[in-house]
Amino acid sequence: MKRIVSILILLAAMASSMTAQNGNRTKFATDMYQAKHELIIQECGLTMTQQKQFMPLYEQMEREIYQVNRNARVLANEIENKKNPSDREYEAAASALSSTRMREAEIESKYFEKFSKILSKKQLFLLKQTEVKFTREMLGKKKKNK
Repeated sequence: MKRIVSILILLAAMASSMTAQNGNRTKFATDMYQAKHELIIQECGLTMTQQKQFMPLYEQMEREIYQVNRNARVLANEIENKKNPSDREYEAAASALSSTRMREAEIESKYFEKFSKILSKKQLFLLKQTEVKFTREMLGKKKKNK
């Protein structure tokens, strides 16, 4: 799951950078997340009550994970664009990049506990399966566009 969310975030970032500037990036990201959320609702068979409880939490989790990845990317970009980064700066950037998966796992674990109060065991399983399915579909579309 950690890896899937990372891939989704990276796909969103890559796809956003490939689309036209500002407004189109936002629209693409919004459309992508909307499609993902609709797929989750459909595949997991969420009731309206579950949707109202679950989706805001899921979106909050996505934002937190996005922010962890964004912070690491910003730091890495700063180092890449610097003329002569110090070893200390390289180490800080490498550490931030390396710890993103751990932070993602921590965030996901925190939310999994919350999700388990809303979703059935089967729905929790289907959620993971649906995230994998969505990632595969996005990767398939990316390959077709190349």
